[in-house]
Amino acid sequence: MMSVKVNVTMADNDAQQLDDVLTEEELKNVKNETEQTQEAEETQQEEPRKRTVVVAEDESVNRMDLVAMLEDNGYEVIGEAANGEEAVDLTREKHPDVVCMDVKMPRMNGITAAGIICDENLAPVVMLTAFSQTDLVKQAIGAGVMAYVTKPYEESKLLPAIEVAMGRFAEINDLLDGIDRDEQELDDTRRQLEEVEAKLKKAEDTLEERKLVDRAKGLLMDKANFTEQGAFRWIQKTSMDQRVPKRRLAEAIIAKYGDAKPEANEH
Repeated sequence: MMSVKVNVTMADNDAQQLDDVLTEEELKNVKNETEQTQEAEETQQEEPRKRTVVVAEDESVNRMDLVAMLEDNGYEVIGEAANGEEAVDLTREKHPDVVCMDVKMPRMNGITAAGIICDENLAPVVMLTAFSQTDLVKQAIGAGVMAYVTKPYEESKLLPAIEVAMGRFAEINDLLDGIDRDEQELDDTRRQLEEVEAKLKKAEDTLEERKLVDRAKGLLMDKANFTEQGAFRWIQKTSMDQRVPKRRLAEAIIAKYGDAKPEANEH
């Protein structure tokens, strides 16, 4: 019983100390702030970034319908163009995820504009065409268009075409990135090989120089009565004083003394 009373007393003391640190109201505020932070984080995780679109259509009514269709399906239209030049400028400026562009537009047609956008790798292009424009479809594909949709615009046609275009664009860029990485790795390997070859050449030159110096040193010992240490010191000092590489100096010594015949012994 004594032990139980002690524990109760300790618990009461802990509660009193907690009240001294934070009041009940302050604890409630902390709890509310925590819950609000968690809700905000969950909301951010649940809401993915909307994919952005530039719409290029010279017919204002068609353009309005297209914009409304895209926004109703979760896309964010960040630019509207009435001709090809505006479409190119907006794409350069806004960097959308995809461009939906009509073929026939004033000032610059859709095919020319698509060719510029594709050449600069700015965004995938979905071309909007009429049923009778099969020849233009071929030209559009040649210009780099990723997908096309025939008029009138329908969600069942447009939305899959947009997803296909963005998917192909991503695949192509992944492939290009892979090629760039491979080329970079190849360049790095080539540089490393060149460095290794340079080090090997230097090592070979150093070994050859040592062989020549050793031979020159031996000739000085044999022909000029140098000690081994004295011959090496003479080669080293002369090389430094005259600013002549030891290899060249050794070659000169070898050229002078190397072919000399020993004198005949006197009888």
